[in-house]
Amino acid sequence: MEFREFSAKTVDEAITKASLEFETFSENLEIEVISEGKSGFLGFGAKPAIIKVRKKEASEQLETPVEEEKKEEAAAQEIPKTARKETVKEQKREAVKEPKKEVKKEIKREVKKETEQPKEERKVVERSPEEVAEMKAEAEKFLGGVFKAMELEVEIKMDYKAEEGNLDIEFVGHDMGILIGKRGQTLDSLQYLTSLVVNKGRQGYVRVKLDTEDYRNRRKETLENLARSIAYKVRKTRKTVSLEPMNPYERRIIHSALQGNRYVETYSEGNEPYRHVVVKLKNR
Repeated sequence: MEFREFSAKTVDEAITKASLEFETFSENLEIEVISEGKSGFLGFGAKPAIIKVRKKEASEQLETPVEEEKKEEAAAQEIPKTARKETVKEQKREAVKEPKKEVKKEIKREVKKETEQPKEERKVVERSPEEVAEMKAEAEKFLGGVFKAMELEVEIKMDYKAEEGNLDIEFVGHDMGILIGKRGQTLDSLQYLTSLVVNKGRQGYVRVKLDTEDYRNRRKETLENLARSIAYKVRKTRKTVSLEPMNPYERRIIHSALQGNRYVETYSEGNEPYRHVVVKLKNR
């Protein structure tokens, strides 16, 4: 099969696009990175990420979850009942032989994972129209100053969601890639600083969310696809995989995407800003 060319703002997004086009996991694709892309400066010199992709030979491909499950079911039907009983007995004997120390280790791990669960919902403070207008004005003044210093023309749209206590801010303009940055780092930094400005001296916490060109949703889809791909890889190879460092929001996306997976489990380890998600096979 000949190589096909795909392009996107980042290499990760280009790989995801190729996986969807070929309807398979990225592990089943042979990928050559032609260009990692550039965000440019003030919209000049921006270049997309370009990759060449083709499917691996059938013998090299990982089986899809559906194919794997069908094989497991067929194999299970061929095993005689007596053999199954012996297998169950053997498993029980092995479980009894397991030393107590191993049980203690598992308990420690589970406690550590509990800390990764989402925090309790915060109490939303009811705010008057005047206070909401004041928050928006403070955010617009701060962001306007930043964009002026960067010599960027950006339209700022704001929407305060009273039920959730969220201030959603969207940027509209040409070549917003410079505001997104590598894997959204610039956007995250702006969001953090804007949150400090909005919440200074204010009762209760206002969650500020910055977005442009629907980046947040696109990044979420990319991470969910990555999570499913890694989960299948871990199940197939039976090897633990550590992902790259991510911010808390992106780590929660990975945890949520694999929360109901029967074969793998996730937890975070390390300290900020190098804290990352680990995907490992469940002990069964």
